[in-house]
Amino acid sequence: MEDKASIDDVLQQVEDGLGGSIDRLIALLQIPSVSSEPAGSAAIAACADWLAHQLRDIGLQADVVATECHPIVMARSERKPDRPTVLFYGHYDVQPPEPLADWDTPPFEPALKQEDGLTRIYARGASDSKGQLWTVIEALRTWKEARGGWPVNVTVMLEGEEEFGSSSLPAFIESHRQTLACDVAFNSDSEMWSPTRPAITTSLKGLVHEKVTIVTPHGDLHSGHFGNVAANPLRILTKILGAIHDDDGVVSIDGFYHGVESVSPELRAQWETLDVTEALAGVSIEGGPDEGGLGPIELMWGRPGIDINGIWGGNTGPTERSVLPGTASARLTFRLVGRQQPERLRLLFRAFVEDQLPAGCRAEFEGEYGTAPVSMKETGPYIGAARRALDAEWSEPALIKGTGGTVPVVGWLSAALGIDCVSFGFILAGDAIHAPNERFDTERLRKGIRSWVRLLSELAP
Repeated sequence: MEDKASIDDVLQQVEDGLGGSIDRLIALLQIPSVSSEPAGSAAIAACADWLAHQLRDIGLQADVVATECHPIVMARSERKPDRPTVLFYGHYDVQPPEPLADWDTPPFEPALKQEDGLTRIYARGASDSKGQLWTVIEALRTWKEARGGWPVNVTVMLEGEEEFGSSSLPAFIESHRQTLACDVAFNSDSEMWSPTRPAITTSLKGLVHEKVTIVTPHGDLHSGHFGNVAANPLRILTKILGAIHDDDGVVSIDGFYHGVESVSPELRAQWETLDVTEALAGVSIEGGPDEGGLGPIELMWGRPGIDINGIWGGNTGPTERSVLPGTASARLTFRLVGRQQPERLRLLFRAFVEDQLPAGCRAEFEGEYGTAPVSMKETGPYIGAARRALDAEWSEPALIKGTGGTVPVVGWLSAALGIDCVSFGFILAGDAIHAPNERFDTERLRKGIRSWVRLLSELAP
């Protein structure tokens, strides 16, 4: 049994080995593991093999498992029945680096720069998410070097498709339930609130994509001959879209809010203390929805919504064309919370549209699969362990937060394995993820490794 009060030897090992940790991260960043392009397949395979070698080097049994798309790296420690089993998730694929001309240094030739008293590593994937998964792997390496083993049973799962949908992952999880069985999972692909304040994400919004096309009985018409008489699908569509929300931004579709759970008073009080100036820098919220007076944090993290992502029809070219279109289309996304059900909301939206169609017109719909929202209690034992670990390492207490985004793997693991999947990591808003000059500083690498070391101690029986 580990002594939680004494991990000084492990933390000192982090300090002593930091140079090697940085060198290995640089080697990982040199592999151009772009997942969304066929030309990247060889690099993806090389990256998976490299990671499997690293995991074997620290004493885990590691395999590269083929899928219908990119391989998944699986690693496990020897099982001891008196210890909890912990699954660590990360992804090793990266976004394409284009536009290359906007990079100050080549994206797959990591550059170390001294800036603002920090050493920053510039490379594609430095923050999203090779730097994140590396904090976990180096924490496991450090604990093994200092103690000869781990205080928990370890499982590591690293995928290579996160940046374009993780299409192979649901089937992989379903077919490997026994191998993946655990007491809790941790997702390292997550962000901090500020450079000094870590965050634990306990709720993620669900997601529904929907495309709607209004079709009239006629095709394109001359607007001079038939304008002001014939049905105009753009006018019909914009009227329907305009009816989705009331003046405060509340969704008007009957039944939309079924399953929405109120934010707890304690969590709302914590959120109301946050300074959102930096988080909303450059974003205009004047004239945006407020549902009658709710704050931006609660709207972003705790409330569902519908957004119109695009609308088109008729003349969208660079020259004049006096056309009355025969069709008009829009794309929308629904962000879900609580117990809202993706397919139920899809059907409610379609019925809402069809109820407002004039005679002779029809609506056509296209929609991909939906992702359900995920939430967990802020007071659970594993959230508590994460809070204690982060609070011990950072100068400000960990923020319990939600996110307006969707991370499907969190829901997939939770549903398939019946466990909580806790998200915390060390990305900052200024890291330029998915953009040129992506970066991650070595101080967050160091403190990230130390944070995971502390978590392992907190999880020890």
